[in-house]
Amino acid sequence: MSKYMLIMRNSGSEQNFQDMDFEAVINAMGAYNESMMKAGILLGGDGLTDAAQGAVVEFTSDAPLVTDGPYGETHELFNGFWTIQVATQEEAVEWAKRAPLGPGNKIEVRRITDDSDFADYQDNEYVKKEKGWRADLGVEVGGDAR
Repeated sequence: MSKYMLIMRNSGSEQNFQDMDFEAVINAMGAYNESMMKAGILLGGDGLTDAAQGAVVEFTSDAPLVTDGPYGETHELFNGFWTIQVATQEEAVEWAKRAPLGPGNKIEVRRITDDSDFADYQDNEYVKKEKGWRADLGVEVGGDAR
């Protein structure tokens, strides 16, 4: 089993959200989340606040540059995410396709790295330390439930 992050993006304007029945959105998302919980694949997820309330730290010069929101183009904005654990990327994509989202939305499906991605570095000090940190935090390591 592998972990995947489903990253929700909106390429439309914020006005699209202002015109929606927010309770209907909550209900649709709640039902979607519940279906993933019942399937035993949902590990976590959250929505994100409006980009105007955020900031970007950019590393393009010697000193990091901080830009307060809103920032970027609307097609760059992330609105929320889910972390799921499924057997294949195809299964993750199938779950993403079930999200109650309309036009102007996208879900990016990305596998979360695990121990296999660092097989050649198992003797690295920080690879070893991260395993210990994850154990201390009670976080899953390498896609396996602990």
